[in-house]
Amino acid sequence: MRKTSSMMAIWISLASNIVLTALKIIVGLLFKSQVLIADGIHNAGDVIASATAYSSMRVSSKPADEEHPYGHGKAEVLGAFIVAIILGGAALYMGYHSIHALFQEPEEAHIMAFAAAIVSLVWKQVLYIYTMREGRKQNSKGLIATAYDHLADVYASIAASIGIGLALLGDHYGIHLLAYGDPVAGIIVSFLVLKLAYEMGSESFDILMERSVSTDQIDQYAALIRTVPEVKRIDRLRAREHGHYILVDARLGVSGTLTIQEGHDISRLIKKKIQDAHTDVDEVLVHLNPWYADDSKAPKPKL
Repeated sequence: MRKTSSMMAIWISLASNIVLTALKIIVGLLFKSQVLIADGIHNAGDVIASATAYSSMRVSSKPADEEHPYGHGKAEVLGAFIVAIILGGAALYMGYHSIHALFQEPEEAHIMAFAAAIVSLVWKQVLYIYTMREGRKQNSKGLIATAYDHLADVYASIAASIGIGLALLGDHYGIHLLAYGDPVAGIIVSFLVLKLAYEMGSESFDILMERSVSTDQIDQYAALIRTVPEVKRIDRLRAREHGHYILVDARLGVSGTLTIQEGHDISRLIKKKIQDAHTDVDEVLVHLNPWYADDSKAPKPKL
C-alpha cells in the first residue's frame, strides 16, 4: 500500500512537471515572456528532480539483501539531497536571470503569459498539498523532497504572476517602471528557493551522516524499555534514521542468572513494545549485559 500510493504521487508529479514545462516554454516563446521561459527551464529541472525521486524511491523499497543488510532506505535520502542540489541550481539561475533582466528593456506583457503563470500557480499549490500529505503519511523523504520542489515552483509562479501582472498594469496605464516588477520579484523568489534548498539539503546530509534522532524520541524508547521489569539498567540507547524508517540499538543490563532463552524472550518483548508504539521503527537491536545487585557476587573472569 505504501509503495502504491507513493509511486502514484511521484508519477503525478512527474507528468505534471512535463506538461507545465511544455506549457510555460511554448507560451513564453510565443508571447516573448522571459520570466515564463525562465520558469519553464526551472520546471525542466523539476522533471529531472521528479525522475530522481522516483528512481530513489524504487531502490529504497527493495528488501534488505546480503550486500545491504540494513535495507535500501537511504536511497530516498540521497535522492532528496540531489533534488536539493537541483533546486539550489535553479534558484541561482533564476537569480542571475532576474538581475540580468533589470538591465534590459522589458518586453511587452501579454495576458496569455499571465494566464499560464496563474494556471501553474494553482496546479503546483494543489500538487504541493497532495504530495506533502502523502510524504508525511508514508514518512517518505523522496516524496517530501518532491513536495518542497513543488513549493519552490509555487514561489516562482507567484513571482511570474506578480511580475507579468505589474507589466500588464504598466502597459495599460503607461507606467513604464512597473515592467521591472518581474525581475525584482524573481530576485526575491530566488532567495526563498535557495533557502528551501539549503534546509532540505542540510537535513538529508545529516541523515546520510548517521545523525541521531531527537532526544525526545530516545526518551520515548527508554520509557518503553523501562516498562519491562527484567531490565535493570540501560547502558546505552541510540537510534538513527535510515530513510523512511528508524533503526534502534540498545545495550541493557539484566540479571546475570537468566537463561539464554529468557534473555531472548526479553529482547523480543522489547522489540515488540517499541515497534508497536512507533510504526516507523524497522529494527531494534538489543544487546544484553549481565547485571548483579551485588557486584562482588559477579563471576570473576578467567585469565
